[in-house]
Amino acid sequence: MKSITVFCGSSNGNEDNYRKHAFLLGQTLAKHQIQLVYGGAKVGLMGAVADGALSEKGKVIGVLPTFLRSKEIAHENLTELILVDSMHERKTKMNELCDGVIALPGGFGTMEEFFEMLTWAQLGLHKKPIALFNIDGFYDPLTDMIQTMVDKGFLKEVNQQMILISDNSDELLSKMRNYKAPHVGKWITEESV
Repeated sequence: MKSITVFCGSSNGNEDNYRKHAFLLGQTLAKHQIQLVYGGAKVGLMGAVADGALSEKGKVIGVLPTFLRSKEIAHENLTELILVDSMHERKTKMNELCDGVIALPGGFGTMEEFFEMLTWAQLGLHKKPIALFNIDGFYDPLTDMIQTMVDKGFLKEVNQQMILISDNSDELLSKMRNYKAPHVGKWITEESV
């Protein structure tokens, strides 16, 4: 893996540990010479993960819709800032630039980005590892809900297992490096979406 997209909150949350672990994840990626691709802001966990990577001289690419440039406050010290026209274009560009995805704690936007990438993988549009960095059990309720989806027959267990989960960044990267995508019958093609 040469490049990982990180989805996360543009706020810090109400526990210092989220920001601390976001910064450490950025440092870890840089130490492993993995380029960080993220949403381009200097605020919240987004800023923390970028600052962590930059503190170790890592390469950091931000992808920011122009309409969010003033709201999310673009990070000035990135290796590259790519401005796009829409949220969909942002996700598409972030997908094009990465070999895998990690979701840190965040809100609706983080969930939407994470689930879109996961859905694309389920449909066979990519075979990239997708991970949840489960800081302080933040994603425990979500993993419980996903188990309910399996139990109630709305999600196949093989698709549930596509989600890699850890509360340790080194362990998460190890899981991502060793990930083998399940064989998914393609009933649609990338050209049709």
